[in-house]
Amino acid sequence: MINLSEKRLFQIKDNFKNYNIAVVGDMMLDGYLWGDVQRISPEAPVPIVEIDNEFFRFGGAANVALNISKLGCNPIPIGVIGNDRNGEIFKELLHDANMNSDLLINDSSRATTTKTRVISSNQQIVRIDKENKQKISKEIEEEILSSLKSNIEIIDGIILEDYNKGVLSTSLIEDIIRLANDNNKIVTVDPKFDNFFTYKNVTVFKPNLKETEDAFGAKLNSKEEIEDIGFKLLERIKSKYLLLTLGADGMAVFEKDKGIKFIPTKARKVLDVSGAGDTVISTLTLSLLSGASIYEATCLANYAGGLVCEEAGVVPIEFENLFNHLMSEII
Repeated sequence: MINLSEKRLFQIKDNFKNYNIAVVGDMMLDGYLWGDVQRISPEAPVPIVEIDNEFFRFGGAANVALNISKLGCNPIPIGVIGNDRNGEIFKELLHDANMNSDLLINDSSRATTTKTRVISSNQQIVRIDKENKQKISKEIEEEILSSLKSNIEIIDGIILEDYNKGVLSTSLIEDIIRLANDNNKIVTVDPKFDNFFTYKNVTVFKPNLKETEDAFGAKLNSKEEIEDIGFKLLERIKSKYLLLTLGADGMAVFEKDKGIKFIPTKARKVLDVSGAGDTVISTLTLSLLSGASIYEATCLANYAGGLVCEEAGVVPIEFENLFNHLMSEII
């Protein structure tokens, strides 16, 4: 699967350092409540979970930032959190991970987006979402754009991570892409449905199969259908590259006038796919900055996404773990 020489892999690995990556989008907090169920509530036919462990992890765009950090580079998280306890927890996690919170904006009108999972006997019983999906104000949009403009000289690349929670509006997306292109910065995108066709003229647009099907209102059941829609999408958004993730079927890379290349997923034990997309966009972006071609970068990102699927819960890719596994594929 890894069509790279040992020398080439070492070249890319040696360049994986000190990049400053702005991660703009929906910052989220994942909460976990672990406990035991011994009885049913007398108040309603529901289990009583006696909690014995509670912890929090990054979700959404924040997990992308964590992946960037674990890969040895410098994330710059840019987004919005609330003036609430979960916002404080979010900042504490940033501090613990040695990530900067200076460009995060506190918005007292909205809650910190938090998804809390209640788990017993390794099974999720319920998920509780606390969020406000209304669009951020024009003033906050301008503050985000101003932060990017003020730091654009030190920024090597921008990742737009859209979970449709209100941070990335049409106007902000267009302004950020224009800023990136005017300053010759790589900009990669992990989209969702609402703004799907707004992300024009980016370096890499990375939707998954379902997002693409939803956007076109069509079910894609064959490689021929995927190829047809892929090139229509590439033409419509005019991105340099289109990377379509296909789940268990791997990935498809599109580049104008260069056809399509399918990259299969290496067979492995899949435990949990949560967060794999965050790992893919992080690894892909850093690989491109490190001199990898789009096909080399996709190969590395595909492999990294597969590795985190072997872990329970949302976990980031580790630099040494990634390249040690890659090297074992070659040797």
